[in-house]
Amino acid sequence: SLTKRRSATATFLPFHNELSINSLLEIVKLLIEQQVFKLCGTNYPTSICFIVVNEFCERFSYYGMKAVLTLYFLTYLHWDKDLSTAVYHAFSSLCYFTPILGALIADSWLGKFKTIVYLSIVYVIGHVVKSVGAIPTVGNPDVHIALSMVGLILIAFGTGGIKPCVAAFGGDQFDEENVSERQKFFSIFYMSINAGSLLSTVITPILRGDVQCFGGDCYALAFGVPAALMVVALVVFIAGSSLYKRNPPQGNILLEVCNCIGFAIKNRWQRRRYEPQRKHWLDWAEEKYSKRLIQEIKMVLRVLVLYIPLPMFWALFDQQVREDERLMNHYLWFRHMLNALMILLFVPIFDLIIYPLVGLCRINITYAEVSCSLESKECSNVNLGLLDFGGSYTEFGKVGARKMEDVKANNVHIAWQIPQYVLITTGEVMFSITGLEFSYSQAPANMKSVLQAGWLLTVAFGNVIVLIVAEGAGLEQWKEFLLFAGLLLGVFIIFSIMAYFYTYVDPDELDKIYAGDAGKEEDDHDDTKKKTKDIQLNKTGKSTRL
Repeated sequence: SLTKRRSATATFLPFHNELSINSLLEIVKLLIEQQVFKLCGTNYPTSICFIVVNEFCERFSYYGMKAVLTLYFLTYLHWDKDLSTAVYHAFSSLCYFTPILGALIADSWLGKFKTIVYLSIVYVIGHVVKSVGAIPTVGNPDVHIALSMVGLILIAFGTGGIKPCVAAFGGDQFDEENVSERQKFFSIFYMSINAGSLLSTVITPILRGDVQCFGGDCYALAFGVPAALMVVALVVFIAGSSLYKRNPPQGNILLEVCNCIGFAIKNRWQRRRYEPQRKHWLDWAEEKYSKRLIQEIKMVLRVLVLYIPLPMFWALFDQQVREDERLMNHYLWFRHMLNALMILLFVPIFDLIIYPLVGLCRINITYAEVSCSLESKECSNVNLGLLDFGGSYTEFGKVGARKMEDVKANNVHIAWQIPQYVLITTGEVMFSITGLEFSYSQAPANMKSVLQAGWLLTVAFGNVIVLIVAEGAGLEQWKEFLLFAGLLLGVFIIFSIMAYFYTYVDPDELDKIYAGDAGKEEDDHDDTKKKTKDIQLNKTGKSTRL
């Protein structure tokens, strides 16, 4: 193998006494194609490091912004709860409907790499506009609303457009024989999503509440930090450009697919009375379209049909964050868990390392003594008694002080939520990672982003179901939970039956079976019957944990 690479590389050398930049680039390109750049001697290409880091930063950017979005609507734009909830879910839904647009641009026109770069720029612009809209000194409330909406729309097109492309682009970096490594990559990829989500959900609310700017909560900073992380994501992704394996776009595949389906339906309707029935309704397009395209469309439609019942999973999953109260409780849960871990870690670090070092600089870190003053009308050192966990209190102090309970304290310990969150997280991991890998493995090479977008559309329709039920049914919270849980139980049974009858396919086999198939094939009838059989490849190692 090394001799082969040396001889291949040497073909560039006789043309130049000294290596030019172009020659070096060609050599690097050849080495990438030969898969010389591997990660620590494994079958993982080095390029996936840039993709994973990019995804971590992008998810930090997205979820960091969303963590304070509802509070921004309520306390900064002064919208009511219903409007805030509606806009929040409309934005979330748009983020999962736009992937189909990004997928079509990637597979049909620009390719995945350029699509990710260009839409990331749109993404960054959206964050900047959103951050500027959160600066109180910029314009009036109408300007703030306008900038916020424009920013959110740009963010939705940016995050949605790159979402299916990044996952598919990561899968493209692996060779055909490295299926197990590719499956593990999607697990790592999903871990990076959740790592970025967890950290940002903790950090950005702290920036909003604990940092004061313009005389109040600092939403500009809370939105500005995610914007900076998106810039980092873009820079990291571009930095790995010389290492990526890129598959060129295949033309306007969506138009071709739609025309093929339309022709098959029309041809079947016109000729079904005087011609024998064909094995599949798409086979009626054989007179005009290639057998390879027909087979690829069959593969995609099989998977999309399988996805029809899946939005109900996300409808139940999103019950955690349907309203702003639940969203904040969900955030506080993660914050308390992470806060406990950070306290265990940071207390000895601060006591043994940081505080002694600060003391050496003659900076005194002590608890400030407070007292009551008639002149300043401020009061401290006030004993309000034991404040119950889960309650929110306001302290009024002049010379005396009293407390007013804003939110009633919890009478059920938050630890009782741990088993539920363990089960929910287990289900999410099994469902989401498998769905990403399944969507990639079952898609033809020219439709991988499209099928990734199809998977993401299940999230979008799940949000739509939540909005319809929440706004239309008007049920109590526990009844909604029970309703969605019951519906998902039914979906589980239906999907199990559908999955049982699903036949796995290997898209890579199309290259072998339909090699050189450009346009309509002119095979005889026997060859046609042989080649148009569905590809059934239930090989071990090629399957997904459906």
